[in-house]
Amino acid sequence: MNALHVLASGPQAIVVDHGRPGYAHLGVPPSGALDGPALDLANRLVGNSPGTAGLELLFGGLRFRARGTVTVAVTGAPAPVRRDGSPVAAHEAVTVQDGGTLEIGAPVGGLRVYLGVSGGIAVEPALGSRSTDLLSSLGPAPVADDDVLPLGSPNGPAPASGPVPVSVPAAEIRVRVRLGPRDDWFDDPSWALTGPTWTVSATSNRIGLRLEGPAPARHPERGTGELASEGMVTGAVQAPPDGPPVVFLADHPTTGGYPVIGVVEPDDLPLLAQAVPGSGLRFVLAR
Repeated sequence: MNALHVLASGPQAIVVDHGRPGYAHLGVPPSGALDGPALDLANRLVGNSPGTAGLELLFGGLRFRARGTVTVAVTGAPAPVRRDGSPVAAHEAVTVQDGGTLEIGAPVGGLRVYLGVSGGIAVEPALGSRSTDLLSSLGPAPVADDDVLPLGSPNGPAPASGPVPVSVPAAEIRVRVRLGPRDDWFDDPSWALTGPTWTVSATSNRIGLRLEGPAPARHPERGTGELASEGMVTGAVQAPPDGPPVVFLADHPTTGGYPVIGVVEPDDLPLLAQAVPGSGLRFVLAR
């Protein structure tokens, strides 16, 4: 069986696929790749079916040796890639021969790099998904140095195409948001979200994107009271009483007691996956 022998895992490398939606009633987050389109592109480039498990690399930094000849593609945040010590292109299919090495450097823009491998990462699934869930510890543990990751059988030939266009994330990210369901807890909720330019906090993670900026003012009738815990969805913008909002991402808790002032449009969530700490973020009302 083909495999990847991890020589260096980098700051954080985890297995991801399309996640395990539909288990919120059991307290299980959806998990899965934060930048879904980047994972889908990597799989398409190596001939895998959509949702095949790959790797999500925070700040890059992965180096592995191939056991068996494999086809790989590096997508997501643009990063330098070296095969057997020589540069190769990202965002296109690359063959690594048996015993060869591939090294992914730190991204030059954005935050998360994705690795697709022919056949996919064939670790044991949990609740139908191979994704690592950092909140509930479901799925495989984060990848560590000297791990050997088994690969499945290739699904088909890689498409005969050249590299695809790569875009570096903008210095200021703009994401669409819909107000509610608890916007009535805030004084002028539209302005509270769309007025400031928020700063992405270095304390952000796969559970939530933390923002720096003014705390949304509570409506006088609400005071400092709190809700009973209620269900949360990915993209929920939760506003604690004494600080700026948090945008829930794929590993978020399934319930929460702070009011949700708005919800980010699902199609804009991949932008948040690549939001570098210190970058600006603006909310705009969805139409």
